[in-house]
Amino acid sequence: MVTFPNAKINIGLQVLGRRADGYHNLETVFYPIKLHDVLEVVEADETRFMGSGLTIPGDSEDNLCINAYRLLQRDYDLPPIHIHLHKVIPIGAGLGGGSADAAFLLKLANARFQLGLDETQLMGYARRLGADCAFFIRNTAVLASGIGDVFEDIDLDLSSYHMVLVKPDIHISTVSAYGMVTPNPAGRQLAAAVKTPVATWRDAIVNDFEAGIFARYPEIASIKELLYEQGAVFAAMSGSGSSVFGLFEKEVSLHGLAPEYTVFYLD
Repeated sequence: MVTFPNAKINIGLQVLGRRADGYHNLETVFYPIKLHDVLEVVEADETRFMGSGLTIPGDSEDNLCINAYRLLQRDYDLPPIHIHLHKVIPIGAGLGGGSADAAFLLKLANARFQLGLDETQLMGYARRLGADCAFFIRNTAVLASGIGDVFEDIDLDLSSYHMVLVKPDIHISTVSAYGMVTPNPAGRQLAAAVKTPVATWRDAIVNDFEAGIFARYPEIASIKELLYEQGAVFAAMSGSGSSVFGLFEKEVSLHGLAPEYTVFYLD
């Protein structure tokens, strides 16, 4: 069976404060986008993982897809499988690609082996794998709070905009990103701001990670500014970076970017 895990962007990201367990409370909007990996599962003599496309760092035996399947195996008598992930979604980009892969593996296994898990049960497994994994079970726009795992559905449709996603040749770990952010317990009323016209978002919606990351990596700040210069209605860094997206009312072909940057034009 084959499935196509998609990326997400963050529209606004408010870091409210550090919790006693070491995580941070936050508020953000998760929005799915049309940038996909390819995930294939076939039964095999032993469970193993193989990657292609973009290089996937770390031990293949500790990949989130493997971990997701082993999590299900604790509760169900599942056969060994061969997992093949063709990686397209950039890594360390704030796009949730690894979380999407794990969540889609859960959904694929549920369908392939007729486990009968409903959405709530799948989200329960996903939350044990990572803070934003559960989002990709339903995979629709939500206002996320807690550590990024408490969801409130929102009515948000950006399909009339042309989205451009720029990924510089910079990898930012989540740990280092949190070391550069200053929490703001008051937040900035993101739930209300995201309901306003997109043209008003520039002055109302903020990603708290941008200040620290832009200071350390000014080239990322330059990407955001270039998107605005070339007509973006709204532009922002996604998650803890390093990718930056822009929403345009018309099709655009960007110019002036460094040749080593990866650019995706998404409709």
